[in-house]
Amino acid sequence: MGNQNIYDVIGIGIGPFNLGLAALLEPVEEVSALFLDQSESFDWHPGLMLDNATLQVPFMADLVTMADPKSRFTFLNFLKETNRLYKFFIREDFFILRKEYNVYCQWVANQLPNCQFGKKVESITFNKEKELYQIEVLDKLTRKKESYRSRKLVLGTGTQPYLPEFMKGKQFPNVIHTSEYLNNKPEILNSKSIAIIGSGQSAAEIFQDLLPETQNGLYMSWFTRPDRFFPMEYSKLTLELTSPEYVDYFYGMSMEKRKNLLAKQPPLYKGINFDLINAIFDTLYEMSVDDAPLNVELRPNCQLDTIQELDDKSSYSLEFTHVQQEQSFTHISDFVILATGYKYKAPEFLEGIDHLIKRIENGQYDVSRNYTIDTKDESIFVQNAELHTHGFVTPDLGMGAYRNAIIIKALTGKEIYKVEKRIAFQQFDL
Repeated sequence: MGNQNIYDVIGIGIGPFNLGLAALLEPVEEVSALFLDQSESFDWHPGLMLDNATLQVPFMADLVTMADPKSRFTFLNFLKETNRLYKFFIREDFFILRKEYNVYCQWVANQLPNCQFGKKVESITFNKEKELYQIEVLDKLTRKKESYRSRKLVLGTGTQPYLPEFMKGKQFPNVIHTSEYLNNKPEILNSKSIAIIGSGQSAAEIFQDLLPETQNGLYMSWFTRPDRFFPMEYSKLTLELTSPEYVDYFYGMSMEKRKNLLAKQPPLYKGINFDLINAIFDTLYEMSVDDAPLNVELRPNCQLDTIQELDDKSSYSLEFTHVQQEQSFTHISDFVILATGYKYKAPEFLEGIDHLIKRIENGQYDVSRNYTIDTKDESIFVQNAELHTHGFVTPDLGMGAYRNAIIIKALTGKEIYKVEKRIAFQQFDL
């Protein structure tokens, strides 16, 4: 049957947010916590772990610093312990490599015995009399079933790669999501042409990574629905919108107002790093100096409507609508990369406790201000599943420690880590 100890909290999924929670709970003796993940080890977006890609937030947005800068799990302490602090100091760059962030997270996970990998949660039920959640788990290494009991849950299963509706039920060998990029790079380099669809950071990183290959004969097209390749807005007063009081302000709106506001905010969290846009332009400029034709096209205003496999099975017909001119056109490509982002998908193991979960009309979680979704607002917490209730800051690594400080306050009934109420110079409400 496995472990029958009763935990105060069990976290399911060990991405950066739940890993940060595990690190912040490690010194909190009054809370017994366990974190489970079906992956064999911590590995953050391996399909996009490009050598020169950086985070879009400064290094202080690590797992713990913004809640507890004295923690032994800070990024700076990781650098000190791994003899890299002086190298980082000399580099003089707030924005760390994504690869380095991944190694840092692995370093933290390896020091936390309460983080267990290779554990697949299969079902959860609730014992009403004892007020305990029963979690049934498959150990993927031993293939044995295990049972755990917990008073509270934190769901950190994260978002899943999102594909457009027209791809439902379809699987084409050379049409992939950006999350699979590096695994497929050898096949991409064997193609004659490639189309990248999307307007965000991942699309731009892949475009930049493949740009040198266009001088070796690869033809690359980049299509985006917006009217421009827009940068992520990063001015300081705009960054104040990632503040606790802005989350309060957004949370206090009606659901309709939140939805309308979010629709206007993509540049705040979905755009491309400003420096990367400039680097792409500079590379194109350098490649164009000798007047040789570029094997590149950049096409804004293009909405992808459908993808069809051609009869020869070696290429695809992409049907587009030019958004502003309202005209259709077709593009042929050997390989397609869909940079169509990620969306939250409720895990199947929640079926047994679905009756305890609050939802709004469209089926999304009705997330309370303290990140709970259970009907009593006290025992089921979510990480990165509250974009529609708490705003665009939801997936931001920089606010992970703040959210975890609130969750720990709810778990313990006291403020273990200081929870900021107001940090902005601006006032958002009346």
